[in-house]
Amino acid sequence: MRRRVASLGAAVFALLLSMFVVIPTAHAEAGFQVNDGRLYDANGQEFVIRGVSHPHTWFTSETTRSLADIKSLGANTVRIVLSSGDQWTENSTADVANVVSQCKANRLICMLEVHDTTGYGEQAAAVSLDRAVDYWLRIQDAVIGEEDYVLVNIGNEPYGNTDYAGWGADTSAAINRLRDAGFDHTLVVDGPNWGQDWSGTMRSQAPEVFASDPHANTVFSIHMYGVYDTAAEIEDYLHHFVDQGLPIIVGEFGHNHSDGDPDEDTIMATTEDLGLGYIGWSWSGNGSPVEYLDMVHGFDGDSLTPWGERIFHGADGIAQTSREASVFGGGSDTTAPTTPGTPSVSAVSASSVTLTWAPSTDDVGVTGYQVVRVAGGQETAAISTPTNSAIVGGLSPDTDYTFAVYARDAAGNRSARSATTTVTTESGPAAGSCAVTYRVSGEWNGGFQAEVTIRNTGTSPVDGWTLGWSYLDGQTVTNVWGGVATQTGDTVTVRSVDYTAAIPVGGSVSFGFLGSWTGANSAPSAFTLNDGSCTQG
Repeated sequence: MRRRVASLGAAVFALLLSMFVVIPTAHAEAGFQVNDGRLYDANGQEFVIRGVSHPHTWFTSETTRSLADIKSLGANTVRIVLSSGDQWTENSTADVANVVSQCKANRLICMLEVHDTTGYGEQAAAVSLDRAVDYWLRIQDAVIGEEDYVLVNIGNEPYGNTDYAGWGADTSAAINRLRDAGFDHTLVVDGPNWGQDWSGTMRSQAPEVFASDPHANTVFSIHMYGVYDTAAEIEDYLHHFVDQGLPIIVGEFGHNHSDGDPDEDTIMATTEDLGLGYIGWSWSGNGSPVEYLDMVHGFDGDSLTPWGERIFHGADGIAQTSREASVFGGGSDTTAPTTPGTPSVSAVSASSVTLTWAPSTDDVGVTGYQVVRVAGGQETAAISTPTNSAIVGGLSPDTDYTFAVYARDAAGNRSARSATTTVTTESGPAAGSCAVTYRVSGEWNGGFQAEVTIRNTGTSPVDGWTLGWSYLDGQTVTNVWGGVATQTGDTVTVRSVDYTAAIPVGGSVSFGFLGSWTGANSAPSAFTLNDGSCTQG
């Protein structure tokens, strides 16, 4: 449910503000527009952002599949990390144009942001908003004419925790340079203090900054991490902007952070209640010590992390609340797809099942399905797929699982849930039917590379596996190829991917990974495969 909040204080503030600041009227251009504190798309339909950030500039080869997966999980917006060339390799005009094209092909609104400004004034390598504008002018050809589909986030977290008092003046100057150059897009501006505005600088200077935009088309973005660890702080900040009729989104947030534990439940509930947008950080690729902010393992849209499960499928999450922008042709559709057929089991192993179901139909077209596990009346996401079949992996052997399916259409509508199917996975390999070789192939100060080989010494082929071990010295797995890893404390589990899932009798598969260590880096002393113990060697 959404509500608009008004107060006598807001009316008094508006009256006082009008005595000193001339609020510009909305600019009559095509594209997204702000009106009365709300964001509207080019068709005049209110648009509420529900999206995630994707680190394009550091992982350009992952963008194509990532955008498709982000869309399949229900997002309507993707925030794309770009570099101006000041800290990382500059994203060229052609590269940015290609990203915009891919966003449109996936029916995603594209919010582009320059990351090199992060922590300016405190972070030595960071650059000013003025430098970010220089970059926007260099790549202008990639975004001019795309106002219906592109939001311009001028610079990420443009001040750290020092010398941030000039945030308002510098932000206004950046806005006006872009307007003078012909940028008619909705502009998005981040707060200072590493985006969290704990000083209240953006909160107090926002009216003047908004008034400085001759197009009246600027949206404020607050990043909510450890500073926003209570419901009162979150609600107070967001209500303050809504009460003044100023546009605000939560442009970044997570479920945890090194500076504290943000209250993601309140962030998501309050934005939904007030009809405000949110963008989670981030799809994948986070490095130490914030790997837990990855929403999927290794850019694999079929392997959601706990944070990914929460933001996509939890209460007030993306799957539940996202609606596609009407500029893609389906925004006015409110009819959900027909209910998918009951899933049937076409294959089962100790760690995976293959499900198929009769497809749904829809007026504007079914864009994908979500398979959920059902246990104790609660749902958790298992997999998203564009077709009416799915392989669900990462399961435990000899265990009962219950599955159901939802369909989603191009407008973001979700069908009723299908009937459920319960299946029992096969037994795992007997103890002693596998052998594992763990080899450190390279080691340096604080880091190492390892290779693990699994041999099937039993009498039955393995079709899908989960390998487990515990470290003795506190090592951390940071990047895996040939598998998907999760780690809780010292315990590591790696599950197979498509090309490593099958281990014939007498055969073997290998995967590798990077890790970090301090003090010592001894090898694990024991391994389990699908809950059965393995010998070493």
